[in-house]
Amino acid sequence: VRDYLSQFTEWRPYEHRVQARVRDQLVPIPINRTTLNMLFDANLRTDEEAAEYLAQRAEPVDDIQTSEDVVINAVGRELYELFFRGYTRKQWGLDPSELDKQVTSRIPTRTNTDDRYFSDTFQAMPREGYTKMFERMLDHPLIEVRTGVDFAEFKDEAHKLAKHVIYTGPIDEYFDFRFGKLPYRSLKFDHRTLDQECFQPVTVVNYPDPEVPYTRISEYKHLTGQKAPNTTITYEYPSAEGDPYYPIPRPENQELFKKYEALA
Repeated sequence: VRDYLSQFTEWRPYEHRVQARVRDQLVPIPINRTTLNMLFDANLRTDEEAAEYLAQRAEPVDDIQTSEDVVINAVGRELYELFFRGYTRKQWGLDPSELDKQVTSRIPTRTNTDDRYFSDTFQAMPREGYTKMFERMLDHPLIEVRTGVDFAEFKDEAHKLAKHVIYTGPIDEYFDFRFGKLPYRSLKFDHRTLDQECFQPVTVVNYPDPEVPYTRISEYKHLTGQKAPNTTITYEYPSAEGDPYYPIPRPENQELFKKYEALA
């Protein structure tokens, strides 16, 4: 993937870091040894000590069904309450006990002090941004770009023009909601430009506290490396209305999706 994309962009080394505002501290997410030492004054010095500490806190769940089960089984109820429950309820409008286990099972817990969000070997941003990269990818005599087109109105023509059509919109919409609408969560964004050089130490800070209405704040200059006397940030507020960002992972929704998948 990197070799292919390198035809269209140079790279800016970038490692994504996320922190969470918990107990009036900014601590690393995913939870790692530093997180535990900061929150619990644990003085853990090795991976083994951290693993043992987490094992002592874990509350084994025999039959893991929900997102709540996954986290409590791995790290126990206190860390679940601090990091996951409030955030998940805001994000999905549902308690973790009502959500499929896949929601939280992809979030690792680390025993080392690696505070990067991802552990991939190659991590970078396109040096001039994604827009420039895509403009170069699409700059080809055989590629035509049409924007502002409703796919529903273009669908029949698309299938006549091309042997293969790759559609990336919601699958229920493609089939005219034949079996009903799939439930999605959306986001509302509050963009602000501030007259200060930096707002937060990393790109994203999560706010798991249920009393805080937004889930996270992003600050873009960490991604781009831009130097400027001011900064732009975005507050994210989960919403039931708006663009369909996240399919809500519950068994009945998966069942409905499977019907559309069979049609596809």
